[in-house]
Amino acid sequence: MKRRVVVTGLGALTPVGNDVPAMWEALVAGKSGTAPITKFDASTFPVRFAAELKGFDPSQYMDRKEIKRADPYTQYAVSASKQAMRDAGLEGGVNGYDPDRIGVILGSGTGGLKSFEEQHDVYRERGPSKISPFFIPMFITDIAAGIVSMQFNAKGPNYATVSACATAAHAIGDAFRTIQYGDADVMICGGSEAAVTPMAIAGFANMKALSERNESPETASRPFDLTRDGFVMGEGAGVVVLEELEHALKRGARIYAEVAGYGATGDAYHLTAPAPDGEGAQRAMKRALNDAGLTPADVQYINAHGTSTPANDLNETRAIKAVFGEHAAGLSVSSTKSSTGHMLGAAGAVEFIISSLAVQEGIIPPTINYGTPDPECDLNYTPNASVKREVTAAISNSFGFGGHNVSLAVRKFAG
Repeated sequence: MKRRVVVTGLGALTPVGNDVPAMWEALVAGKSGTAPITKFDASTFPVRFAAELKGFDPSQYMDRKEIKRADPYTQYAVSASKQAMRDAGLEGGVNGYDPDRIGVILGSGTGGLKSFEEQHDVYRERGPSKISPFFIPMFITDIAAGIVSMQFNAKGPNYATVSACATAAHAIGDAFRTIQYGDADVMICGGSEAAVTPMAIAGFANMKALSERNESPETASRPFDLTRDGFVMGEGAGVVVLEELEHALKRGARIYAEVAGYGATGDAYHLTAPAPDGEGAQRAMKRALNDAGLTPADVQYINAHGTSTPANDLNETRAIKAVFGEHAAGLSVSSTKSSTGHMLGAAGAVEFIISSLAVQEGIIPPTINYGTPDPECDLNYTPNASVKREVTAAISNSFGFGGHNVSLAVRKFAG
């Protein structure tokens, strides 16, 4: 019999708050984290805004030598992991865990992109002998998982997932399975991204994936709105501590929610476009529901992938309607990317955290910047203001370039 898995720790660095309480307060209030880019001179770029972290200080979580040898994406991952482990009452090994029974699955869509860009400049300007000996461990996508494992002496399963915008959701789903099948009792899992860099912004802008509302950055991310024109680049990290139920109860852990189901599929269709009618997304949601033993009528809330791109929002809407049928009209749906921007490889974890809090708090955060309804996107997207609603089960959707689809189901913990 599969073991039950619960959420006992949350950590997040986001454009609307550098910890979970600050993020949640900002989301419920409908705040936007988007503003002009400050990390580099974007004056010649077609897109000159992003959802950056604000006031993040890595020295609160790492010493000076660790910071110097870590790309920002690793700094974010370590920081969010320490928040989550502290929240779970497990920081520094206190309250007891067996090192061999705790693992780490932390991913990133792009890894150490800032380090790659900087070291390529060094190579071009000063030659190969000047490349940092720390370049490879700063750049490679798995290094955050490795470093986090060292921080907590976590000797169980340890690796990184890489599936574009589905990365962190895959990490959480895999960690869920790892505990279910007895390979670990505790897992630190999620994703991190630091892609507000010249190459990333230029690349996404040139493929016409980003909004170009330079005159009004804070309203640029407008999922499901008729006037949506692309996503807003975000950055940060989301990390959760998952724990086998009896292990959590034995140590008196606080339980936010129970992980109920995991569905993962592939579109096998296109490099960047979703399959027509969200066919792959449909199958992912159905798998998550079946895995959880839930019917469509059992779900009250969907945290949508909702990128604010014309293709995603239309096809995700169609997918939700196909899976949930008549019940779709009664769902509360929202895209919190309207506030945080699209955090790429971190998005799935941050949105899983939001879904868990919606279950615990009975509050649906809004889709902000929603002003012009799209006749083809006709669900209840919780426009512009949060609402109170009892949520006993929620779905969090994450879809990535390459046709990667993940749906995670959480439910209220009922003992």
